[in-house]
Amino acid sequence: MTYLLSNASILTMAGALSIETIDSAAIAIDDGVIQWLGKADDVPANYKNGRYQNIDLQGRLVTPGLIDCHTHLVYGGNRAVEFAQRLEGVSYEEISRSGGGIMNTVNATRENSASSLYQQSLPRLQRIASEGVTTVEIKSGYGLDSANEIKMLQVAKQLTDDENIGLQSTFLGAHALPPEFKGRDDAYIDLVCESMLPAAIKAGVVDAVDAFCEGIAFSVSQVERVFDVAEHYKLPVKCHAEQLSNLGGSVMASRNGALSVDHIEFLDDKDVAVLADNNTVAVLLPGAFYVLKETQLPPLEALRAHGVRIALATDCNPGSSPVTSLLLIMNMACTLFRMTPTEALAGVTINAAYALGLEESIGSIEVGKQADLAIYDVSHPAELAYNVGLNPCVAAMRLGNWRFAPNHWNG
Repeated sequence: MTYLLSNASILTMAGALSIETIDSAAIAIDDGVIQWLGKADDVPANYKNGRYQNIDLQGRLVTPGLIDCHTHLVYGGNRAVEFAQRLEGVSYEEISRSGGGIMNTVNATRENSASSLYQQSLPRLQRIASEGVTTVEIKSGYGLDSANEIKMLQVAKQLTDDENIGLQSTFLGAHALPPEFKGRDDAYIDLVCESMLPAAIKAGVVDAVDAFCEGIAFSVSQVERVFDVAEHYKLPVKCHAEQLSNLGGSVMASRNGALSVDHIEFLDDKDVAVLADNNTVAVLLPGAFYVLKETQLPPLEALRAHGVRIALATDCNPGSSPVTSLLLIMNMACTLFRMTPTEALAGVTINAAYALGLEESIGSIEVGKQADLAIYDVSHPAELAYNVGLNPCVAAMRLGNWRFAPNHWNG
């Protein structure tokens, strides 16, 4: 489709961090790509011909399509009972060590068919996408064997294909130790490296590799073994690290070229320089911070001082972040982490694109990039982080095709 979106207020998120907009602007789109953008008065004549459908946005805000760069969206069941336990004083770690936590979801995910997982996960994806999200990262990690890990990632692909959402599919086999390997951590990592990850790659469902480096999961050396295999297959890596303690996972991952290190509440200020030196993105997950009632804040001032890109994500999962609103996450980042609305917007657009290694094609509104756009009925970009529980997204486009829009916009 070819469109000329006119009378728009455009927030490009290109270049220096700013929430200044181009008012009375227009965007020309052809073949899923942004061809031109600028002041509406300056639109070249070739974009005014009858081939381009002119849509008057009536001054609405246009941003890059939002990016949810860290989710565990495909899973079976829920963990509401554990939520109640934590409110009664039982810690996340205690629940995990007693056989609950991630293993609770592993059991439910293994028991559910692909069709059942699809039906349970679809409303979560649709809720996330309704706010203008056009790309999501979806991890495995609740199967913990080859068949179920592949099943999860196949469901993720089917969901995003059906909903016209961009996908990064991430293998997270090293998420937790399955019960059949109790006391045999290294043997399970052997299985991940020698069988599970190669099988998932052969199935064509892996874009990146993640691992959970934590006391209740895997050690730095065990995670590094997984990363070595990913490097062999030329796959990018990322790491859950420093969420509950500081084991050094972030430093190791960054030195291994990780796209991102995620959570990082317990990352030391002195280690932030390593992220900067290796262009590793810090993905902050305020949903988990909130749900787990964490008090250890991520090292935001050090991240700013070293110029580390900061991304935000829902961390949508059944245990620590049952959140399906990236706009709510923006508000949490501002209120809990003291980020600015500008930083929050960058965190769900251009910096989130960097966290997925997709910054050349999405994350900002620039000529030559994909026409992935979100359109909001707001008067100022800060409203996206300011309002709680309000969804002002009226339309979203991916690859130049409307995901949803008012009927009269579709001709």
